[in-house]
Amino acid sequence: MLRRTLAIVIKEFRHIQRDPRSLAVMFLIPVVQLVLLGYAATTDVQYLPIGVVDYDHSLPSRSLLNAYRASDYFTIAAYLPDESALRSEVDRGKLRGGIIIPAGYGRDLEKTGKAQVGFVVDGSDPSIAQTAFSAAQAVGQAKSAEVVRQRLHIASEAEPGIDVRARVWYNPEMRSQNFMIPGLIGTVLTLITMLMTALAIVREREWGTIEQLVVTPVKPLELVVGKVIPYIFIAFWDLIEILVIGVWWFKVPIRGSVPLLLQLSALYLMTSLALGLLISSVANTQQEAMFLSYFILLPSIFLSGFFFPVEAMPKALQLVSDLVPLKYVLIIVRGVILKGVGLPDLQGPVLAVTLFGIVLLLVAAARFRKQGI
Repeated sequence: MLRRTLAIVIKEFRHIQRDPRSLAVMFLIPVVQLVLLGYAATTDVQYLPIGVVDYDHSLPSRSLLNAYRASDYFTIAAYLPDESALRSEVDRGKLRGGIIIPAGYGRDLEKTGKAQVGFVVDGSDPSIAQTAFSAAQAVGQAKSAEVVRQRLHIASEAEPGIDVRARVWYNPEMRSQNFMIPGLIGTVLTLITMLMTALAIVREREWGTIEQLVVTPVKPLELVVGKVIPYIFIAFWDLIEILVIGVWWFKVPIRGSVPLLLQLSALYLMTSLALGLLISSVANTQQEAMFLSYFILLPSIFLSGFFFPVEAMPKALQLVSDLVPLKYVLIIVRGVILKGVGLPDLQGPVLAVTLFGIVLLLVAAARFRKQGI
């Protein structure tokens, strides 16, 4: 049995070697996705260009602008004469918002300790607008508290009230890369093993060589195992590639056990390989296999919490996401890498991945037996 399986493995490796373009794609997918997710797909908002309409031109107004300029969220890109000029620059996309300081701002602040300032935000991109809106309010509140302390001559450490000191665990800098890159491991494992496994078996059927293999002494189980083993090696190579580039280039910390991460990733391979086998039992051509793979992969990415939090989805979609295996592997990977948790803390997701793998393998095996392969 081992010799026959090894022969299929060697045959599949030779197929891969004869298709250098597919081989290059398999090894370049993690690098391309790392670059895109590490740099482009980020929720970190910094140095948004904003404009200033200062009708007051006083020392307090300049002090307020300095507070906004000192924050990492905004950069003052233009000083404009009026609100219509500000609107024109925002409409053209050159600015993402602006500060409007009314005439008499400094006078009102000195007399009553109260003054109003306008801050407009381009809401065409809600994610950026929400962050900019919150940052604008936070900077304004901090400046307001400073003004109150100065008027009452209170030292900051003696200021009355509740002192809430927030701390962020596991990702203190709140970097998007620390969230995205670990999640990429589960996505790449799914893509490589599911798509390539489905294409490898369908290719034999499309070329008419599957019948030649069936009449040989090779048994169906040996054929399937021999076909998928090369892609397991490629998937683990991609996994290590992501870890090395993520740690070395993007400075993503790994707080948990790498051996545990590899073991649980191998467990998830059972699920993604079963999906690939199931697709290959349905598709008759490589094009059909590719379409079916992406039909499964894209909803999985959106419903797994890879990009968007599951908790923010409607209740119906949250229930659907419970049927997505990728959701559980992302919990596992992010838990090990970011939180440093061990197996006892991951029992639920690990059990879910195991159950998905067993069920999908049984369904795929039943379809293969029905087709006589």
